[in-house]
Amino acid sequence: MAVNGKKTLLLSAYMEHRKQRQVRVISVVLRSEDQNYRCSMCCNEKLYFSKGVSDIHSDHFGFSYGTADIMCPLPEGCEMPSHITVTNDAPGSDFHELVYLEVKNQNKSVALPYDFTVCISTMFNFTNVLQLVQSLEMMQLLGVDRVVIYKSDCSPETQRVLDYYTRKGLVEVISWTISKHLKPSHSWKPEYDPGDIHYFGQIPALTDCVYRYMYQSRYVSLQDTDELILPQSVNRWSDLLPQLEKKYGVDKCYMFDNYVFPYTVTLPLSASQKQQIESSTWKNVPGENILAHLHHEPIIKETHDSNFKVIVNPRAVFRTSVHGLLNSEKGCAWVDRNIARMYHTRAGTQKLKPEQLIYDGRLLKYSDRLISAVNTVLKETRSLPSEV
Repeated sequence: MAVNGKKTLLLSAYMEHRKQRQVRVISVVLRSEDQNYRCSMCCNEKLYFSKGVSDIHSDHFGFSYGTADIMCPLPEGCEMPSHITVTNDAPGSDFHELVYLEVKNQNKSVALPYDFTVCISTMFNFTNVLQLVQSLEMMQLLGVDRVVIYKSDCSPETQRVLDYYTRKGLVEVISWTISKHLKPSHSWKPEYDPGDIHYFGQIPALTDCVYRYMYQSRYVSLQDTDELILPQSVNRWSDLLPQLEKKYGVDKCYMFDNYVFPYTVTLPLSASQKQQIESSTWKNVPGENILAHLHHEPIIKETHDSNFKVIVNPRAVFRTSVHGLLNSEKGCAWVDRNIARMYHTRAGTQKLKPEQLIYDGRLLKYSDRLISAVNTVLKETRSLPSEV
């Protein structure tokens, strides 16, 4: 919601238990505007006030709007506010006529309902049904028990899939309506696509997801629908994470090399490989088949240090970005690519000849279970032709 008299949007509010108890209001702000705010908190049906301190995140990629934390100290007599709002710090504001946000994360829960949560942002103009189903089923095979999707819009076929997984309890869909307030860019820099904010507001969505699941999930992965973090010697994240904690330390953010598997190039496969990856019932389903693309681009220095994704303990994170973290308790560590790596099935990023791509058949270890699971979902969501 918008702050009266300022070009500021309030997204969500969370109790901050670390370092200093206060309320963190995740916001989108016009960076050139003064950042003076007043916080109004509800405690026991009374209003309490404090001065809000805004801190704009450093990753805004040159857009006029950026993600910010408005930190609201707890006033004396208000130790556990139930709701909060933020206004322009000017005399005469009527706090009784405003809409208030619920303050979440009231307690530091020890019993976490989820082991692994994946945060996906943002879904816009989405039609890639087959890859979405494959990715969600692969995530479950890896041990993921919650997927959070910040959705702007998608095709009717995609919506049926999202509704199916929501009913199953795997997916939580967050309505992401930032385009009602700002003109979001389709790119990561304004010179590539002008707009008010970076890539449909990806960073504030990821920031909200980290805090939303801070006391719900043991680990959180920040990635996209076309990305899968695959262990190389074990099959599930529950076996991978103990390896990472032992080798790199606990409460780190673990960074995984990005291997691009271009679906714009299809190389010939052996007869046994074809048998493992082909399902004749998928031919009329919109989207890409990740099992048909088992060759990746070489890792190059230009993208190695930027296009990676992470798995984190959210309770050790203060501030995130698209790739990696901006502020955390114990920093980040690169994961040895022979332990785990990220499989990114998308359009190619390098100008290569087919013979320059490198074969990697790790996904085939999951293919039998994956094909069976995907076929079940496609049938139950009416995504297959009627005669199947």
